[in-house]
Amino acid sequence: MKLKLVLIGNGMAGMKVVEEILSASPDKYDITVFGAEPYGNYNRIMLSPVLCGEKTVKDIMIHDRQWYADNNITLHAGVEKSVVEINRTTKEVIAKDGTTASYDRLLIATGSNPFILPVEGNTLEGVVAFRDVFDVKKMLSYSETKKYAVVLGGGLLGLEAANGLVQRGMHVTVVHNNEVLLNRQLDNTAGHLLQLELQKRGVHFNMPARTEALVDDGNGHINAVKFADGSEIPCDLFVMAIGVRPNMALAQSAGIHCERGIVVSDTLQTYDPSVYAVGECIQHRDDTFGLVAPLFEQAKVCANHLCGHGVAEYKTLPSATKLKVTGINLFSLGDFNGDDDCDIIRFSDPSASVYKKLVIKNNHIIGVVLYGETSDGAWYQSLLEQRTNIEEMRELLIFGQAYFQQELAEEVTE
Repeated sequence: MKLKLVLIGNGMAGMKVVEEILSASPDKYDITVFGAEPYGNYNRIMLSPVLCGEKTVKDIMIHDRQWYADNNITLHAGVEKSVVEINRTTKEVIAKDGTTASYDRLLIATGSNPFILPVEGNTLEGVVAFRDVFDVKKMLSYSETKKYAVVLGGGLLGLEAANGLVQRGMHVTVVHNNEVLLNRQLDNTAGHLLQLELQKRGVHFNMPARTEALVDDGNGHINAVKFADGSEIPCDLFVMAIGVRPNMALAQSAGIHCERGIVVSDTLQTYDPSVYAVGECIQHRDDTFGLVAPLFEQAKVCANHLCGHGVAEYKTLPSATKLKVTGINLFSLGDFNGDDDCDIIRFSDPSASVYKKLVIKNNHIIGVVLYGETSDGAWYQSLLEQRTNIEEMRELLIFGQAYFQQELAEEVTE
């Protein structure tokens, strides 16, 4: 007799668990999936290439509806199929339209919600987030008839949105509350190089700046952005890209323990052992998540436990930052600033827009920033994750893996 597995959330993290289960124990579960969007599972991190025209929605589909049928998975997709209640006593979930499904194991992968700046005018027409296909389609529609776009947030998502809208022909201004772009991932030098490159591409910047209000055109639509210094700029489309918050409301309403996210153990179980959770909705050892790499690692551990194949444990590792803008190469990992006990190794070639920075502490790499030339990012990441003692390679480290190995080979042959 197969067990019943219900997945709430038809996104990348939850469906990666399903993939792993189908690979490891295809006959263990009857699987039912509930998703709020009227699609199969798509690659959310590729929405930026869709916005700028490099991909289509069809191109970024991971599992189309036929895939679910082929794998005997029941898919309930669309707003009316959104789960609104988890009854842990009867072990069933209930959707908005009344659809129910019982479970032996429940997997919550409800993702995150965009943070909306609490300022006057934030509910006006023309104010959007950048989280799903619906948002992208709305931005594309505006780009066909409107001129001025303002993107709030100089982080990864904001810069990808800005780049896409510029390529769609809009006049785009990025508003950021820090004087450095990607200030949580880049130092001043790398942030400045990035800003110069984006300015060459037509992106405008207002930073540091604090947004005070979104101005109504008199008909319920945005037409300007007002700042704390009293200045205003015209705006037809305002994109909020200032972070996300774990979507844990459903879990909370079911009495599942939550703090900043749904609290899970090293096996991705909640305080209810029959309920698991993965992805941006969770909190693991005080960490919450916004990048895809840790989500996939969580999925592997969760599937391993659901299949009963030993007890793998999830361990949070530093995740690398990469910007999905064609022609701009950057890589950031770990503690890129360091402290007074750290040594900094730098290489800079301004004429080629190349900058490299390694943060060393006790002969171990703890942080990396690469701009312009990022081919050694994976090598540095492996050295960091494996806590490799770099004392013997210190002098050559900044020049990269190929140069280091070449020098090592020459030493051996001498």
